[in-house]
Amino acid sequence: MDDQHADSRQDQLVGVDHERLLRWLAQGQLDVLGLMPDSSNYTFLVEIDDGELHGLAVYKPRRGERPLWDFPRGTLCQREVAAYLVSEALGWQIVPPTVLRDAHPYGVGSVQLFIDADPDAHYFTLRGSDHAAFKRIAAFDLVTNNADRKGGHILKDRQGRLWGIDHGITFHVEPKLRTVIWDYAGQPVPDTLLDDVRTLAERLERADDMLSMRLRELLDRAEIDALRRRIERLLRRPRYPEPGSGRSVPWPPI
Repeated sequence: MDDQHADSRQDQLVGVDHERLLRWLAQGQLDVLGLMPDSSNYTFLVEIDDGELHGLAVYKPRRGERPLWDFPRGTLCQREVAAYLVSEALGWQIVPPTVLRDAHPYGVGSVQLFIDADPDAHYFTLRGSDHAAFKRIAAFDLVTNNADRKGGHILKDRQGRLWGIDHGITFHVEPKLRTVIWDYAGQPVPDTLLDDVRTLAERLERADDMLSMRLRELLDRAEIDALRRRIERLLRRPRYPEPGSGRSVPWPPI
């Protein structure tokens, strides 16, 4: 799609609060425009219109997910939504607004706000430009056990804000961290981020908390227990990890 055209469609969505965007994503009329290139799973660019808001989103249907040997079949779209919920609960707003919905013609899948991003910007071109943002993303990947933080999964929108996308391979019960962001290995996690993680831990301990209830709809019990354990380890040893002896960087890195 022409960059100028995409930009014009997304202009009215800039500055809209997340709750309004979530309603738009979940309830608006969704029309598929076409497949997005270079995606391992079926990923569609879609247009959504609810009569007031009109713009673009990214639709990843369950039916289009490529089976993985180490993740339960048909769960990647749910993990996309779980990553958004955890990002919001932390107050970090790394993941664009994302919902799970049944959409024609491919059925249930994740639907996420399309980020009108600078096509030349990715982790390796942005590296060192915003340490606070990248430390936040690195901590988020540690908490969610992100197995696929490629450089191209970092976007810079037209307003200069950084976003993280593609979180389908997260929340595994076993350690799976694979990322290109190893710049802070061994360094302490900033206290401000740890405070947010503590708040997240407290919410996860309350069965009646909305976050806990939503995560139970998206992840199984063992995955939520593993999330709690990762948070506990991070709070006990608040440092960014070193790369392990196994595969620690996704391929391809961009």
